[in-house]
Amino acid sequence: MTSVDKPTTTTPAPPADAKAVTEAALFEAFGGVRGMVETVLPGLLFVTIFTVNKDLHVSAIAALAVSLLLVAVRLVRKDTMKHAFSGVFGVAFGVVFAMVTGNAKDFYLPGMLYTLGLALAYIVTTVCGVPLIGLILGPVFKENLSWRTRNPGRKKAYAKASWAWGLILLAKCAILFPLYWWANTSQLGWVLIALKIPPFLLAVWLTWVFLAKAPAPIDVFAEMEAEEAAEKAREAAARGEAGA
Repeated sequence: MTSVDKPTTTTPAPPADAKAVTEAALFEAFGGVRGMVETVLPGLLFVTIFTVNKDLHVSAIAALAVSLLLVAVRLVRKDTMKHAFSGVFGVAFGVVFAMVTGNAKDFYLPGMLYTLGLALAYIVTTVCGVPLIGLILGPVFKENLSWRTRNPGRKKAYAKASWAWGLILLAKCAILFPLYWWANTSQLGWVLIALKIPPFLLAVWLTWVFLAKAPAPIDVFAEMEAEEAAEKAREAAARGEAGA
């Protein structure tokens, strides 16, 4: 049994700055304000241009171009690329769908399907006892999967947060998919833009509330380093005894 999974009879108490630590970790995991801007900007540009001139090609190319520009800016600044790259791939899939079908609304379809899949992933993993938000945030908090067997209070908080994410995203899908069939491209686009940030912020806030009240994460990396140091000390002591 590894140090990550071995059970313990004690539950760590939350530190005084648990809320600040949780807030910083959430910003790191979800990209913060800049990540939100990079998520919204390509779609906003697409729907704005399409609303004005109804030109699918110009709208799609502009959205893809601004996504690539955002990646280039991060490359120049040597910032983390994961949020920018995910935005580029999302926009690229949307552009391909829309170009192939000739239906401008299909620009939004890959993102909507991704949202639905993510909602189901949050719910299914929680039902299975491995809430997705714990898998996402575990490495950020340096606890990996220790919360599964060693920190039941934290596992419960992750389960609550995953339920929140899943239900919020399902509610978003319940609004968007009917609009995909009944509304025109501009109407769907503006509603989607309006629903980009508020549900996300609500889910992040609920995650922060649940985790800020949960027991502190167990730093498994520090534990492993301590075990390695203790092992080296034992080996050094054994060598000293053998040479005496």
